[in-house]
Amino acid sequence: MRFLRRPGRPDGASADLSTLVLQGEDMIGQLTEAHLSWGIGTSLGWDIDLRSGLLTWHLPDGTAIAPAQVIGTFDPVNSSWLWAWANNSIPPAIAEESRRVHDWAEANGHAGLTLPRIEADLEKATSMAALALRVTDATGYFRGDGGETIPFLTFGPVTLTAPDGTTSTFEIEVG
Repeated sequence: MRFLRRPGRPDGASADLSTLVLQGEDMIGQLTEAHLSWGIGTSLGWDIDLRSGLLTWHLPDGTAIAPAQVIGTFDPVNSSWLWAWANNSIPPAIAEESRRVHDWAEANGHAGLTLPRIEADLEKATSMAALALRVTDATGYFRGDGGETIPFLTFGPVTLTAPDGTTSTFEIEVG
């Protein structure tokens, strides 16, 4: 499904961060709306396997599983954002998209985005995730809940499994 319209790719130093964040926020809205069609909004719970990088949603009528990347985590107690690439509890294989944002920021002179931990409230954490969504080719966005920190994830094609074992795939093309 070709769903998102993305005006141009981030183009180095000329990429205005506020514009990229706004575009990322728009993408979050579009992706959320698209993923509602398979039931992301009806999830009874979710979990992520940090070894395999698979994100699972438990739906009223089956499961949904997608490959995922952790972008970062928000700690509301300490008012901070920690990039996944700097989080020792996140395996490097599922922090690759976070590392891509770091490398992009470094190459384009956005030194503040290369710091491992950044002072942030929930709004700023969401903006960091929106920027990551915009800079990467993610086709799904998910903000976890519960626990001491709030994880922000991106995900790819979703495999839906019905109670009878039949499967289907939901996929979005970004470009």
